[in-house]
Amino acid sequence: MTSSMILLLILGLAFDFLNGIHDSSNIVATMISSKALTPRWSLTVISIAEFSGPLIFGVAVAKTIGAGIVIPSAVNMTSLVAAVASAALWGIFTWILGLPSSASHAVIGGLIGAVVASAGWSVINSAGIIKVFLILFTSPIIGFVFGYLVTRLIVLASWNATPKVNGFFKKGQIATSVALALSYGANDAQKTMGIITLGLVTSGYITKFVVPLWVILLCASMIALGTSVGGWRLIRTLGAKFYKIRPIDGFSAQLSSAIVILGASFFGGLVSTTQVVSTAIMGVGSAERVNKVRWGVAKEIAIAWILTIPSTALIGAFIFWVANHFIH
Repeated sequence: MTSSMILLLILGLAFDFLNGIHDSSNIVATMISSKALTPRWSLTVISIAEFSGPLIFGVAVAKTIGAGIVIPSAVNMTSLVAAVASAALWGIFTWILGLPSSASHAVIGGLIGAVVASAGWSVINSAGIIKVFLILFTSPIIGFVFGYLVTRLIVLASWNATPKVNGFFKKGQIATSVALALSYGANDAQKTMGIITLGLVTSGYITKFVVPLWVILLCASMIALGTSVGGWRLIRTLGAKFYKIRPIDGFSAQLSSAIVILGASFFGGLVSTTQVVSTAIMGVGSAERVNKVRWGVAKEIAIAWILTIPSTALIGAFIFWVANHFIH
């Protein structure tokens, strides 16, 4: 295996590990905040479910990464390495600041920036990228709407229930968290699988874009390992800063998020778990009382989202330029 392919593997797996740390908060924040499970048990259960996600639901998202954003024949190993390095650096930067960030946005931005720097704008798959961006940017809105509607329906269904219903919602979060973790594994874990498989095709190790089993197992393992470590600062951001989350809030937010993310994964649609979960939490809060949500925090997170794609595109282009001029 060439040095560039080995480097791509190392960076890709490191990115998956960081992604697991970064996005563990998206899945366990509400469950921990509402005290459904202890933090350590929450992270352990979720890690196992995340690992299982791509094995159960397939790798449609990886195929979108491999052929839906750029023309595969125009890609070279230097641009792929630059793309993953850009996404990883952005993940570290936002993790240090304690800001939720989108791995989907980071990978897409890094890939676009590095490949355009390598071969120009003509290599962008315009039809594919319109589809990718459409799903990426509408899924948070859908997450908000689902969070709102699911909460209204649950409140209506349990209108005459006794206080014991809180116990149901508390324990029910274990099931909804597992569903959300499976959907996360079926979406986020596949982004690096797509990049690595694209590298294997580019290097000539495989002749067509088919994700090898060993790539699936490695990437799923690293993202699960990252989740088991946990991102405590981000758990605090998502789990407490929006509003005080009760069992019914956590149950509704996780159920809504799982439906949206799993639905997108079946069709190979890239979504940001961070965005969907965050907006679902806001939708749940708004269903009870609009002023319950601390919208200032949502604004801070939205700014980070807006910055991610252009920032990682510029970083990816810069890393490619440096590698192309000073390493080769």
